[in-house]
Amino acid sequence: MAAGYLTGKATSKLLNVSVSIPLLFVVSTLPDIDLLIPALQHRGPTHSLLIISLLFLPIFMVYGKRVTPYFLATILHSIGDLLIGGTVQLVWPATTYWYGVGINAMSLTAILTEWTFFLASLTLMLKAKDLRILFQHHPTNLLLAIPLFTVLLPSLFSFPLSVPVALIIPHVILLVFFAIPILIDIEHILRHHLRFTSSSI
Repeated sequence: MAAGYLTGKATSKLLNVSVSIPLLFVVSTLPDIDLLIPALQHRGPTHSLLIISLLFLPIFMVYGKRVTPYFLATILHSIGDLLIGGTVQLVWPATTYWYGVGINAMSLTAILTEWTFFLASLTLMLKAKDLRILFQHHPTNLLLAIPLFTVLLPSLFSFPLSVPVALIIPHVILLVFFAIPILIDIEHILRHHLRFTSSSI
């Protein structure tokens, strides 16, 4: 997610387009939708660069270059899994071969890489004031429930894999970053609903 955020922000700056921070975090987790589909093997077709490109093609046709940051954030998920954490069916259905570099997700290399991306993204979020924007009411904040569960499930239930102890701190910080905007939106919805209910009485 951190790599997706960094890539999305850099691309939006280069292309001079605005980007939704919650949506960037959401699309960076999209390939893992296979965890919700029992018939699919994890890191299979949903991680294919070909499939992701085909799915984004009609969106590109409608929205043009504004889609590029989200597309790259999604693609980066598959590339990250290719480099760290196992094997990926990177070009399914052209081939069913599983590609991978072979760096174990629990290795020191993987942990240091995750910390580097996390600290870089945290620094940029603070510098670009994206954290302040994230902590304000906006309907897209509810989308953060998706990355929230993506962080929560490994942290609490070791699903689909367990989190190394050395990465607990970044996971907890991300949980807070995703939970606060969701709570702000829920509070806003409830307040608006109560105001509407009382005024209609």
